[in-house]
Amino acid sequence: MGLKQELAEPWGMLLGATAAGVAWAADLPVLVAGGVGVIAWASKAAFAALERRRGEPRTAARGLPVDARTPEGQWLLRAKRAATTFDDLARAMSAGPLADRVAMMQPQVDDTVETLERLAGQAGAAGQALGRIDAGFLSAEAERLGAARTHASGEIAAEVDRSLASVNAQQQVYGRLATARRGVLARLESGTLGLESLVARVVELSAMAAAGPVGDSGTVDQLTDELEGIRQGLAETEEVSRQALNAYHRSKE
Repeated sequence: MGLKQELAEPWGMLLGATAAGVAWAADLPVLVAGGVGVIAWASKAAFAALERRRGEPRTAARGLPVDARTPEGQWLLRAKRAATTFDDLARAMSAGPLADRVAMMQPQVDDTVETLERLAGQAGAAGQALGRIDAGFLSAEAERLGAARTHASGEIAAEVDRSLASVNAQQQVYGRLATARRGVLARLESGTLGLESLVARVVELSAMAAAGPVGDSGTVDQLTDELEGIRQGLAETEEVSRQALNAYHRSKE
């Protein structure tokens, strides 16, 4: 997606409209408010286009490979865009207590994106593992062995039981991997959307700060708490996903 397409992307338009609206509400002249919106919109589009050009399949800096063409890769790309925009906004804010408080959130944002990157790698690994397990074949085998067990006895019944246990174990691994992947993708979505919401509200704070001193730090405190909640949720999901992948690897040994 090039710069022209990014300029037409709804998220960028929303950022621009939000910035312009807040600036106008702060009694800035209409032309100035419009300029604030255009700058926010164009900046977001330019950075997004740059990230797109870098979004080829690659290996994550920390963790498992992430393919930018997959759902997890797309969520990660959006999260990185949001983090880049946050950093740009924080740097552009006029010096003062509000700018300092926003800047203090940067490590949390960076840590959140790093966790999202690890989760995206785990989602990709789970997807690859699922592709190596033929769930239909396992289901048919379980049905066949179950039918054979009804007519078996003695040593043959014991062998059939062992075969059934092996098939059931593989089915359980498949189920855990599928559940883990769904959970990771859902958390990637909620975490990324949470970051994007955070950026939109920082755009609002930035526009308010441009209009004059902003003394209320309650909004920043709320954003910090929300960001910490996102990070904790991601950490929990990462642990569950790691356990599922470890169980899969143990089953292959």
